[in-house]
Amino acid sequence: MVFLAQLPKEQLVTQLQNGVILMVLGIATVFVFLTLLVFLTKGMSALVRKLAPEKPKAVVSSPAAVSTSAASASEADIAAAIVAAFAKSKE
Repeated sequence: MVFLAQLPKEQLVTQLQNGVILMVLGIATVFVFLTLLVFLTKGMSALVRKLAPEKPKAVVSSPAAVSTSAASASEADIAAAIVAAFAKSKE
């Protein structure tokens, strides 16, 4: 095994230069890839927003029109799902 202190100065400088060049190329590659990924994701999002049909919005005349029994039933369903998931995770 050769330690860095045992290498001749010219070879050590050459290896350090090659290491720095490789590091810069790696960082540049990752930077370009991530930048490209961000812009492609934004472009795809804009394209999907243009092409996807918009969902019709439900119109509620007043908040009192929503029955409390439906809200409590959905809360009961959510509570039952949480209990079932917790029991499943303990198995």
